Amino acid sequence: MAHALNANSIPASAISGERLAPRARAVAVAGAALVLAGLGLAGGGAGTKAWLHAWLFATSISLGALFFVIIQHLTRAGWSVVVRRIAEALAWNLSWLWLGFLPIAGLWWTGKLDTLFPWANLEHLRQVAPDEAALVAKKAAYLNPAFFMIRAAVYLVVWALLARFFVANSAAQDSDHSVARSQTMSKWAGPAAILFGLTTTFAAFDWIMSLNPAWFSTMFGVYFFAACAAGGFSAIAFTGLRLQQRGLLRDVITPEHYQDLGKLLFGFGVVFWAYIAFSQYMLIWYGNVPEETTWFLARQVGQWRLVSAALLFGHFVIPFLFLISRWTKRWRGTLLFGVSWMLVFHWVDLAYLIHPVIPHDIGSFASYDALQAAYAGEKSGLLQPGLLALSIGFLFLLLGGTLARLARTGLLCKGDPRLAESLRFENM
Repeated sequence: MAHALNANSIPASAISGERLAPRARAVAVAGAALVLAGLGLAGGGAGTKAWLHAWLFATSISLGALFFVIIQHLTRAGWSVVVRRIAEALAWNLSWLWLGFLPIAGLWWTGKLDTLFPWANLEHLRQVAPDEAALVAKKAAYLNPAFFMIRAAVYLVVWALLARFFVANSAAQDSDHSVARSQTMSKWAGPAAILFGLTTTFAAFDWIMSLNPAWFSTMFGVYFFAACAAGGFSAIAFTGLRLQQRGLLRDVITPEHYQDLGKLLFGFGVVFWAYIAFSQYMLIWYGNVPEETTWFLARQVGQWRLVSAALLFGHFVIPFLFLISRWTKRWRGTLLFGVSWMLVFHWVDLAYLIHPVIPHDIGSFASYDALQAAYAGEKSGLLQPGLLALSIGFLFLLLGGTLARLARTGLLCKGDPRLAESLRFENM
């Protein structure tokens, strides 16, 4: 069916974001209050991991949205113009999310970085786990606090600059309708994709993989990228659906666009994520190298065994069966349920990556059953009030920042020369 609107007949009320400003402030205030409450409820080493988890939850969603923006310009896509402003607003949060890294920088400044990253205090690691320390010592040229902070600054600056470049040019195009801006963004999308891939890969190595510094996987950066795609694509569709429930973007974003967003989520966030997760597990299981297998063993004891099973079904099996149909991607109610589900399991996925600790005595057990029996009481801590408050708080701050940006720039890339193509878009 042909689209009911064209570029000149879109009601101004459907694409104006002015009415979002009060809600943006209210959501941001609620988010800040929850973050402060979470700080009070979470403490010690568990509190630093809770902060890292909550901050990376919001940051990874913004990174997934930034990837969406980059790939649309890289491919000169026309279908996505009507949803791209939402992705830009989500990505724009990278210009302030670097503030969430300041507590980690504070640990480095006060000499307490080892409360989160064991490699930061090699002498202490030698006392509690000499075999692990011997492996970590060989990585000292890379895993040292000063170089770690320099790399973190590079990642955060690159992400903020990339977000500002694409979002600022897109917003300026609303006024000047310059085709040259689209050409410029397409030209720089290739280098931006390379920078994005490198920075997200090494950030995953630094901030997540090095929590267990003796463990390593060359596939881990790709796994984190797939997780970012799952969170970012889900958030784009979720935001669009919620805006339309409030009467905005009505008849602008259609089931045709949601079907393609669902395809991207299905492809990157479900199938590709599962492919990388299985490949990493299979290769480590087949290789059977103790330094590698212990990472998975720590996630197969106590409550983490249940979390691992829940992740298998919740992040792959159930969404695979649910999103494989075109109709669940086209109907707003089912898609809203699906993307909300994926956001929850993206959070669970990050918990699975960040929180489990590899026991130092894991190599002393004669059998897998003995290990299971010894750590049968291992708790996941995922329902701790501090972690939940921090996670919801950062999510609210992300939502508040997104709504504030949409209130400032409007909801539609109305100066993009491919807007008419996007409005007429139909799936075959």
